[in-house]
Amino acid sequence: MILYLVRHGIAIDRTDPNCPPEVERYLTREGIKKTREVAEGVHALGARPAVFVSSPYVRAMQTAQIFAEIFGFSREKIRESAELKPGGGPAEFLKEMAHVKAREVIAFGHAPNMDQLIGHLVGSRGVFTALKKAGVAALEFDSPAAAKATLAWLLPPKVLRHLDT
Repeated sequence: MILYLVRHGIAIDRTDPNCPPEVERYLTREGIKKTREVAEGVHALGARPAVFVSSPYVRAMQTAQIFAEIFGFSREKIRESAELKPGGGPAEFLKEMAHVKAREVIAFGHAPNMDQLIGHLVGSRGVFTALKKAGVAALEFDSPAAAKATLAWLLPPKVLRHLDT
């Protein structure tokens, strides 16, 4: 299985006086534009996820929906996972993934959870990555149940946005 981990795009700043509650923070116009470009770059790399899983928070779900549009995936089929919310647990998320029968899966979440999941999957004792907003990592493993993966690549959004040009 290949598991793509995507941190949500640029969202409204917490200090903005119009900022909604954390769960409802949404992508900015710039965040939508850049996330779309990143999704096009990931598509250009040849990724073909058959399952989309997202944190239920608005900004992560918006990111998933943008990727779904680029990949021709139905928005209605995007699954939600509470384990991808801030504070979610890597082991619990992997238990959910153990039941997924797909060659490629793409998951959308938050920092530092995505980095904790990467560390957990490669057997690190701690976090050693720092996905930027709309950054993507690809991990390969035989089975989520084994919870042991190889980090195939990790690319910042700036690089991904230029792959489809």
